[in-house]
Amino acid sequence: MKIGPKYKIARRLGAGVFEKTQTQKFALRQTQTKGKGKGGKGGGRGGPKTDFGVQLLEKQKARYTYLLSERQFSNYVLKALAKKGTNKDLLYGALESRIDNIVLKAGFAPTRSAARQLVSHGHIVVNGKRVNVPSYAVKVGDKLSIREASQKKPVFADLEERLKKYQAPSWLKIEPEKKTIEVQGAPKLNQEELLFDIGQVLEFYSR
Repeated sequence: MKIGPKYKIARRLGAGVFEKTQTQKFALRQTQTKGKGKGGKGGGRGGPKTDFGVQLLEKQKARYTYLLSERQFSNYVLKALAKKGTNKDLLYGALESRIDNIVLKAGFAPTRSAARQLVSHGHIVVNGKRVNVPSYAVKVGDKLSIREASQKKPVFADLEERLKKYQAPSWLKIEPEKKTIEVQGAPKLNQEELLFDIGQVLEFYSR
């Protein structure tokens, strides 16, 4: 998926949806430009947004957070809406359970793009089986590790030391020495930790 200029996209969305924009420098620039229109005068960019505009913005934030195409993302949302249960939890769980997301959240890669590349190149195995599809849905009880032939790759050279200092989500168990990830539970939705409003995303697709 081609992303385009990440700083420009993040500024337009008003959120650091990419790792490179999750910095103090980006946050400072956002603060400095917030509420300014053309020529540095007040008034805001584009004026007050409609409900549709707000929902569209939140949808875009969510889509870029997980680096998904419009079609991929809409498929996740529509499946969540079609199932019985709490739609927010279903959507969040499906997105967080992608193998590329788990590789990122476990600290095996510094960015989502890097995590996706590790998976696409076949460096990650699930329960001993090689997986090279970033959208692969990992389940509770699954154990991820590095393919034996890939363990001496430069990209994993200092992984053990990095993992010892890394704090992974509570639903993931990391063993730095073995370089393994065990999914011990389902991801828990905490709206305050998200860069987007998942409720507004669902509203956008429920129109």
